[in-house]
Amino acid sequence: MKPFIACLMLTSPDGSLHPSRWTKSPDGDRYDFSKICDKVREELQCQAWMVGRVTMAEMAKGAPHAPEGPHMVARPTNFANRDAKSFGIAIDRSGAVHYKGADLFGDHIIALLGKDVPDSYLAELAADGVSYVVAETSDFDVGELLAVVNREFGIERIVLEGGAATNGALLASGLVDELNFIVAPALEARSGTDSVVELGTDGLAGKVELSLIDCQQLGHGMVNLRYAASKPSNS
Repeated sequence: MKPFIACLMLTSPDGSLHPSRWTKSPDGDRYDFSKICDKVREELQCQAWMVGRVTMAEMAKGAPHAPEGPHMVARPTNFANRDAKSFGIAIDRSGAVHYKGADLFGDHIIALLGKDVPDSYLAELAADGVSYVVAETSDFDVGELLAVVNREFGIERIVLEGGAATNGALLASGLVDELNFIVAPALEARSGTDSVVELGTDGLAGKVELSLIDCQQLGHGMVNLRYAASKPSNS
């Protein structure tokens, strides 16, 4: 069974993900907005957070450091710390993220990897104490990998805080159950900036439907738009 996934994003009304570029507001600043987002995250009561490759690489800040071969590694899984209380999950099909240890922000790291990741990379993760689940076929089915995570680590709820491409891909695949868009009273309005959700040139039309759960007025001029996400009723 896959975990419940709630996407949580702090954004401006124009869909920007970069508070450092936002206009100022008399209602609050970036610190205030971040604190409100943290509060909503806690209220979601998730055991793990999940991001994509690019976001995780920005946070992990590691460099390649595979041990010398030959590499004797476990496939398709390595469960380094089943007793951890909280987790950070990386969707990293190509095995491009490098870590500095088993934890990030105090949360045990679990990497979801594609079938073709080399043994040298798995040996690096194992040496760091990082858990991983490798896809057993070329079809990188994140839902199947998360079902393993649910079964082996007991993770039932995940907060997704990926970049636009990760959010879009998981919405299109039907893995996201709920959206929480925390909208701050600010704008960026730069051309070509990142957005909350993205899915190539075709977008998400016909792939997902949203229905409003609640519109919560928060402090500092912010609102949380909560939507249930589901596959289209005619699909």
